[in-house]
Amino acid sequence: MKIKLFLPAAGILLCAACQNKSHQETDMANIRTVFFDKAGMDTTVKPGDNFFLYANGKWMKNTEIPKTETGWGSFYTLYNDNLKNLKNILENASKAEAAKGSTEQKVGDFYTSGMDTLTIEKLGIEPIKPLLSKIDRIKNDQDLINFIAEGYKNGEGDLLGFGVEPDDKLSIKNALSFTQAGITLPDRSYYLEQDDKAKKIRSEYIKYITKIFTLSGDSANAAKYAADILKLETAIAQSHSTPVELRDPQKNYHKMTVADFQKLTPNMEWKSVLNKLGASTDTVIVRQPKYYQTLSALLKSQPIEIWKEKLKFDALNESANAFTKKFRDARFDFFSKTLFGQQAPTERWKAIVNATDRNLGELLGQLYAEKYFKPEAKERMLTLVNNLQKVYAERIQKVDWMTPDTKKKALEKLNAFIKKIGYPDKWKKYDDVEISKNTYYANLQSASKHAYKEMMDKLGKNVDKTEWGMTPPTVNAYYNPSFNEIVFPAGILQFPFFDFSADDAINYGAIGAVIGHEMTHGFDDQGRQYDAMGNLKEWWTKADADQFKAKAGKVEKFYDNFSLLDNQHVNGSLTLGENLADIGGLNIAYDAFKLTEQGKGDKKIDGFTPDQRFFLSFAQVWRIKTRDESMRVRLKTDPHSPEMFRVNGPVYNMEAFYKAFNIPATAKMYIAPTDRLGVW
Repeated sequence: MKIKLFLPAAGILLCAACQNKSHQETDMANIRTVFFDKAGMDTTVKPGDNFFLYANGKWMKNTEIPKTETGWGSFYTLYNDNLKNLKNILENASKAEAAKGSTEQKVGDFYTSGMDTLTIEKLGIEPIKPLLSKIDRIKNDQDLINFIAEGYKNGEGDLLGFGVEPDDKLSIKNALSFTQAGITLPDRSYYLEQDDKAKKIRSEYIKYITKIFTLSGDSANAAKYAADILKLETAIAQSHSTPVELRDPQKNYHKMTVADFQKLTPNMEWKSVLNKLGASTDTVIVRQPKYYQTLSALLKSQPIEIWKEKLKFDALNESANAFTKKFRDARFDFFSKTLFGQQAPTERWKAIVNATDRNLGELLGQLYAEKYFKPEAKERMLTLVNNLQKVYAERIQKVDWMTPDTKKKALEKLNAFIKKIGYPDKWKKYDDVEISKNTYYANLQSASKHAYKEMMDKLGKNVDKTEWGMTPPTVNAYYNPSFNEIVFPAGILQFPFFDFSADDAINYGAIGAVIGHEMTHGFDDQGRQYDAMGNLKEWWTKADADQFKAKAGKVEKFYDNFSLLDNQHVNGSLTLGENLADIGGLNIAYDAFKLTEQGKGDKKIDGFTPDQRFFLSFAQVWRIKTRDESMRVRLKTDPHSPEMFRVNGPVYNMEAFYKAFNIPATAKMYIAPTDRLGVW
């Protein structure tokens, strides 16, 4: 997955195998012996008819999604195992007599404060009342704009989706950028579509807003406020770019002077806003100008009272999980249950472990890396990365559609990859974060203030490319185009993705494909537009760029044909980058595997050849069972294809797969060699 540091990191959905609850321990023990779940295969399905179901069919039939989850698979089991490890660290830290200001004191007391539900229930919404009172005191347009800007310093900002990040076209310098914001539902389509499901979600959303205001003590006006807010957010949503439009880096880069930004949005008074944000700059990058034009117009046309209603709701909604059980239950009922289909709330301790990781990630990460990440794991992983990088270079040199000059620049970019494995070499400091045992809301505010100050301190300075965009315990990986880096946190470098005891076929099919996936993001439809230094810059000849677009266009159409649920199709445009990375990543991992001793031979293990084990490992590491509600959200907003297609899409376009399983031309998913897809 690619990330830009100002954006929240979306999950890569690294999903694989586990069994239903009653058989979980026994089956996981068996899996750890053979390194993939032979019992989960459905051999009544032919590999050439549906490889995902051949590898995972019995598991799919027998697995029940736990009520507290939106899906289930090895990603989830690893994620939950990791949470238990983090819980162990935090419980020990909370019991320790740690010195004030120490790492243990801060993470331990933060965790304790979040688990202290008695104090949280007793306080109710008292902690947020000063903020609500500030909103009540807004009398005019200037007050409104001042409030919006001033709130960010206190972790209370709203409506301005801004951040400090590398300038896309001058990646050594940090710049202030503004992105679209202002809506609560997953994306614009939830406000604008008129089908029954969309209308039902909006109806439930109105009920949720009403509930939040009722719980805050304003039941008399709650229903009116809810209707007002939905109407306002619908107007805002009309200005939003679609998820597909957001994927074009050139169309989402508009660098301008503050004076020009002011002309574009006459009601915003940007000099005053930037001053209150603590941002000293003459230029800004506006990602989606239409949003800010609309915001400027709406600030003038909509009554102040309606804006105050939205600001209050946003504040209460964002902090609902820090309040009483009634608030937490209301938020769960709408977001987790209605939108994503989760049947029961997550255990409290899991929520607070996650909150600790989000707010004090590199403090907790230090303790995690020290206890759970072995130095030899980093060495083995670096060897794998280097092996795949070498193979990638060979594949670039062999492609027949690219001219020598563009190949040379592609190799320069590949060789310039920054590789980050496990945890940062330099840890962030949290000296100004004040944490105590019985003030959960205040702890969250302190962490937010710190994060804001840390971000704003970067403005106008050179980019520090030693920084990480994920915390060490994260079960994920990413490519960042502005840094030209591939990053693999310690959390993902565990079974089933990476295992010291497994044969090479298993590791290359699992973590090898993940490594190849992230590398390929550097050369997908977005990443290819950034050069070796991380600058958004054209380095391709027009002929080569046209060749790439033609090949990528075929991949886009290929994935458009996949569908599930009630015949809802994968969006090939939205998922193009991830699909290119899946196809390229598996090919690169396979070529690297074939350079190993096992890959060169044909010795069977547990009845499977090395190549078969490679492909089965890949298929099982991506298996997941997802609730229908969650899948519907994913199909609209997630740049990753559903897991069945993340497996079947790449394998049926690989000659090695056909040979490994002796796939005949009569197989249901057979693709003729001349029609097989791929760029790298």
